[in-house]
Amino acid sequence: MSSDQPIVIKKVKKGGGHGHHGGAWKVAYADFVTAMMAFFLMMWLINNTEPEQRQGIADYFAPASVSRTTSGSGGVLGGTSFGDDGARGSGSSSVVERLAPRSEQDVSREQEADEASGAAGGQPQASTDALASALARREAAEFASAEQSLRQALQDMPELAELSRHVLIEETPEGLRIQLIDQEGRPMFEPGAIEPNSRARVLLRTISEIVLRLPNRITLSGHTDASPAPVGGPSNWELSSARANAALNIMANAGVPDHRIAEVRGKAGAEPLFPDDPYLPGNRRLSITLLREAPAIPPGHSL
Repeated sequence: MSSDQPIVIKKVKKGGGHGHHGGAWKVAYADFVTAMMAFFLMMWLINNTEPEQRQGIADYFAPASVSRTTSGSGGVLGGTSFGDDGARGSGSSSVVERLAPRSEQDVSREQEADEASGAAGGQPQASTDALASALARREAAEFASAEQSLRQALQDMPELAELSRHVLIEETPEGLRIQLIDQEGRPMFEPGAIEPNSRARVLLRTISEIVLRLPNRITLSGHTDASPAPVGGPSNWELSSARANAALNIMANAGVPDHRIAEVRGKAGAEPLFPDDPYLPGNRRLSITLLREAPAIPPGHSL
């Protein structure tokens, strides 16, 4: 061989390598991301649900909710049916029924059944408690209806809409209290006057319409601020009492009968609405309270 012949080096590239692995990794990564999203969604749901709701979800997926029946061949292929509390039975019915609100008819039927069983079993105390509870619920519903009716009347009538700022309605241990409150520059009574002004008269007549829908007796109280009475004028006690009586006369003319009145009193500045500043105009007010008690018996009626 001649020494002048060139040397050729041939590189052979072996096949079979999988450097990039194609696109399979994308599919695996997408599955991983989907699984993680489902996991975090599940953790969020668990953190934002009540124990009863979590129990319902658990019952939905619980294998125990599938019960065997006598249908089918009775063997391996004997067949199954969904239990009463299973996933397809009623959607975790025990949880749903426990959380679902009961209708008024259901409550009434249960109360009647309880009272009947108490009477049959010689349990007068249970029957009395059930009656007292039913009366309390009815009274609460009536108070709520009266409050809603008064607020609706103030909104519906243009001449009353601006007067809504003078009205404060709240439930107290004594009953449903409606207060007509002075605003700065817009009093219910002129300074030193006994008779209410036109705004107060409109409000008193509107309140009388609401009062007439309920059987409860009412009390009327007049209140002043802590400012001393002018020299030669009536005292704050006399002024607050006279204003309460003037409000009573307006309500009586609107149809409120005498037997519905439990008490008319003047409180002067003894019970300020704003104790931190007893001189504020808001302390001057009329207070009308529907009492929490058995309705009064009208004259000429007996038990």
